[in-house]
Amino acid sequence: MWKQITWIWENMDAPYRRRHVIALSICAFTCILLLVNPALSQRLIDDVIVAKNPEPLLPILAVMLAVKLGREGLRYLMVIFLETDSQNVIYNLRRRLFTKMQYNDMLFFDRHRTGDLMTRMSADLDWCRHFLSFIDYRIIDAVCTFLFATIYLTLVNWKLTLLLIVITPLLLLITKFFSKHVRPRFGFMREKLSEMNTAAQENIAGNRVVKAFAREEYEKERFEKKNRAFMDSHLRINKLWLTFFPVIELLVNAIQLVTVFVGGLFIIRGELTPGELAVFTGLSWAVSNPMRELGNLINDLQRFSTSAAKVMELYYGKPEIVDATDAVEHEHMKGQIEFDHVSFRIDNKIILSDVSFSVQPGQTVAVMGPTGSGKTTLINLLARFYDVTDGEIRVDGCDVKLWKLKQLRGGIGTATQDVFLFSDTVEGNVAFGNQALTLDEVKDFATRADAAEFIDHLPEGYDTIIGERGVGLSGGQRQRIALARALAVRPSILVMDDTTSAVDSETEQYIQQQLAHLPFDCTRFIIAQRISSMRDADLILVLKDGMITERGTHEELLAKRGYYWQTYCLQYGLNMKEAV
Repeated sequence: MWKQITWIWENMDAPYRRRHVIALSICAFTCILLLVNPALSQRLIDDVIVAKNPEPLLPILAVMLAVKLGREGLRYLMVIFLETDSQNVIYNLRRRLFTKMQYNDMLFFDRHRTGDLMTRMSADLDWCRHFLSFIDYRIIDAVCTFLFATIYLTLVNWKLTLLLIVITPLLLLITKFFSKHVRPRFGFMREKLSEMNTAAQENIAGNRVVKAFAREEYEKERFEKKNRAFMDSHLRINKLWLTFFPVIELLVNAIQLVTVFVGGLFIIRGELTPGELAVFTGLSWAVSNPMRELGNLINDLQRFSTSAAKVMELYYGKPEIVDATDAVEHEHMKGQIEFDHVSFRIDNKIILSDVSFSVQPGQTVAVMGPTGSGKTTLINLLARFYDVTDGEIRVDGCDVKLWKLKQLRGGIGTATQDVFLFSDTVEGNVAFGNQALTLDEVKDFATRADAAEFIDHLPEGYDTIIGERGVGLSGGQRQRIALARALAVRPSILVMDDTTSAVDSETEQYIQQQLAHLPFDCTRFIIAQRISSMRDADLILVLKDGMITERGTHEELLAKRGYYWQTYCLQYGLNMKEAV
């Protein structure tokens, strides 16, 4: 727990840290002011009421009112400081966490569920804010109130004070026992919250699939299980607390009974004045209430500790793929690509094995093969989303590991079959990778991707807001906007992963003509299943089980009578036996 507290303290900027210290100091000072009015009450009873002397009455009441107003004013200022600073600290933490996630590698996102990351960025961070705005000051408040009240009561009558605080060790033992048992339950509850958020996120993201298969009831039941598991974990913690709560309440009330009973005996024996007894009855809560609150504070501390640990895991996580210390600065990417005996595996599963080929600047390489053969992995390795296990990938003769990531990926424009469009205007999506584009340039790239015509028919043209993932557009329309977005960065290497799989043959032919006359030079890397998309490529590769089984031009592969030729016959309706 101290590790989490130290971490959040270190991540407070200096101005907020200073104000936080001031706020906690105000909290401690107001705990001292809390003793003033009971002390004045003692004088009010002994020197005014018992002595029947009304002269000091108004001055005492005036001071009591001033102290009350001053204390409440300081507490108000303290709360303003704590709330403002905690919000600013969490704002900065959330910003830093989001920045760290932006630069995390693909393995990070492969290993973490979206719902879990969202929980860390929202609920877990909110518990960190709750610690700064409430938990820590309540701890200071409880400790200082108990300490100052105990010291003052000891000065008034040490015997009665000793009787009051003798119960305190029992309360501490109970709360420590409770803390030991509740911590793992908070970890379990937090995991159930993450699972519930993941289920909700997946359902929202995949709502079209759910509706397409009429699986609403199934999804409803699946979420119900996650929701109930989270509720049950919450109830188990509450039941545990309720087991300890009556014992704590009994001990707290025992303090008040001791005060009244023993205090009365002391007055009879002349060891205590009525005013001093009023002080004890007025401050007995200052001894008992911190003990009562301690259970709740430990409860909250455990929740904070669990949540902060998850946030820290994200905060201190380091990407495996980063710029090398000896990374080379390149003026411009030419587009020469070379795979040199490249192999890649994840968790001992072989994805690619001994892949070698080279492409010169301005040439086109096409890759085809059955599903799962490793086609998309080639792109991921080229852009260094993952690092090769063996071998080397070179761009312009330089190992991609020695390229600066921003330069490497900035020189590669990618359009994939699985299109993701942002909740933004059409213009904003096309210009996503190059914010300096003018509207005319955006329209030009949209025309080259054969997207201009349908964009013009949208309600507000290029200013039309399209929904998340391009909701409201057809698959082919989304693919064409994604292609325009890839072209807009004027890449040295243009990667098209089944980019035209959702468009008709006429549109595909038009796009290919436009790609042949781009206003900039680029090497084309095409992954497709259509022969029409790759027949003009300078080099065609056929992958199977992560290995290159065929390579050559269109004519050369047809002559080999292999997988490429079989695919050609199937797509063009040729009888393989007659074609032989």
